[in-house]
Formats: sequence, structure tokens, C-alpha cells
Amino acid sequence: MPLNNAVSTDGKSVTIKIDGSFDFKLHREFRDAYSQNKGASIKFVVDLSNTTYMDSSALGMLLLLREHVGGDASRVMIVNRNPDIKKIFEISNFHQLFEFKK
Repeated sequence: MPLNNAVSTDGKSVTIKIDGSFDFKLHREFRDAYSQNKGASIKFVVDLSNTTYMDSSALGMLLLLREHVGGDASRVMIVNRNPDIKKIFEISNFHQLFEFKK
């Protein structure tokens, strides 16, 4: 399955893990993964450890996630980027919009 999501046992964080290509084909699945969970206290973690490809529609989906959970006040962390994915985020200046780890 290209997308998995898990809610922490305390209900305070949701991890969305993308395997393979992060592109428009995952739009509905990605939206469903975050739209079921909303609240200012929820932290979203997008795990890209197994992501091999990412296009501009994936960037758009991340922006929609950010907006859905509070815009500038949102708590979205992107983790485990490979060097190619990291470069995409740097070129698009997403480092100003999201928190990154590794």
C-alpha cells in the first residue's frame, strides 16, 4: 500500500507514511488520511523514508494539509527525506512552511 497512516495511542499525533511515488495518484488517499483528524492539538508527521519520487502535486497536497490543520499555526513535520526529495523542498522554499527532521 503506497500510503499508511497511524494515530498515536494518545491521539495527539498522526503519522502519514508515503511508500514509492508521492504524486497525484495519492491525492484522495492523502486527503482522507488527514481529514479524519483535525484539531489544533494534533501534530501531523509526514514520513518520506520510503518515498522514491515526488512531484509538484505532492507539494500542493502538503500545502492543503497545512491549511487544513491551521495554516501558520499548524503543526506539520516532514521526516526522513532522501537527498533528492530534500532538494525539491529546498528549491521550493518549503523550509519556511514546514518543520523538517533529518
